[in-house]
Amino acid sequence: MADRIIVDTDTATDDTLGILLAVLSDRVTVEALTIGAGNVAFDRQVENAKYTLQLADAAAQIPVYEGARSPLVKDHDHATDVHGEGGLGPDLVAETDVPSADGFGPEYIVEMAREHPDEITLVCLAPLTNLALAVQREPNLNDLLADIVVMGGNVHTAGNVTPAAEFNFWADPDAAKIVLDRFDVTLVDWGLTLRDGTLDGTAEKRIVDAAEDARLASFYETVFQPGDVDGSGIQPDALATAVAVFPELIERRRTDAVDVDDREGLTRGYTSVDSDDVTDREPRTDVIESVDADGFQAVLVETLVAGDPDRARE
Repeated sequence: MADRIIVDTDTATDDTLGILLAVLSDRVTVEALTIGAGNVAFDRQVENAKYTLQLADAAAQIPVYEGARSPLVKDHDHATDVHGEGGLGPDLVAETDVPSADGFGPEYIVEMAREHPDEITLVCLAPLTNLALAVQREPNLNDLLADIVVMGGNVHTAGNVTPAAEFNFWADPDAAKIVLDRFDVTLVDWGLTLRDGTLDGTAEKRIVDAAEDARLASFYETVFQPGDVDGSGIQPDALATAVAVFPELIERRRTDAVDVDDREGLTRGYTSVDSDDVTDREPRTDVIESVDADGFQAVLVETLVAGDPDRARE
C-alpha cells in the first residue's frame, strides 16, 4: 500500500468514518475525495463529503472532485432507506460553503496516477463508476496505481440489497465488471464486514460515553443512533479504509478470479468467486478473508474518541 490516498466515495453514514480514519491518520496523506453516484442524491453526497472534511479540520487542504452522477448503464437506485434522505441519518443535513474542486473526478484520478506512478492507492467506497470511467481514459491505469482497495461484493455470502448482491456492485454492475476485469484489486466484501467489521456494544458504549466531550463521538451518536437503529455498528467503508491504512490488520487473504453479473434480473450484481479454479478467468483479485476484528474496533474507537486512529496501533 502507498502512503498517498484518493478516497472515491458516495458519502453517507459509513463513508464518513472511513474518510475520518484516513484523514486523521499520520500514516497516509489523503490527496482528495472523488464523488460518484451511489447512496443518496449526488449533491447531498458532495455536501456530506465536505462536511466530513470540516469535522476533521481538513476542508481547506483536501479537495473534493465531483465525478459520475449516474451508473454507466443501469438506472440509478439510492439507499436512502439505510442512510436517510440526506445520507447522514434522520437528523443531520450537511450544509457547507466549501467549493468543489475544478475538474472531473475520473480525470483527476488519471492525472494523479500519471504524475505519481506507483505512489497512489485508490480506496473505493462507492459503486465503481468513477474508476471504470478513469480506465477508459487511461488503459494502463492498473500499472500506474500502487493499489486499489474496493469495498464491494459479497463473497460466498448473501447480499445486503438483494439475496444475490451487495449494494455497490448491484448499483453499477457494469462498472464493477470492468474494474475486476482490468485491475488488480484488494477486495473487502460485505461478508467480511459482517464477520470482522462491526462495532460491538462495548465499543459503541465507549463512543457514546465520550460524545459529550468529543466532537467526532458526538457526530457518530447523531448519525448512527446506536441502540436505536439495528445495524448501527456495521462499518464496511471504515473496514476497507482501515485495510488500506493499517494493512497489518489483515489476517488471511487469497487471490481468486472474481466476476460480476451485469445482467438485469434476480442475480444483478452477484459476485462470482472462482475459488476452485474451474474457469479460465485470471486470478487477480486479492480477496481479504479475515481481519483482526478487535484491532479494527480499536482503530475506529480511537478515531472517534481521540481523533487519532494511529493511537490504537502504537
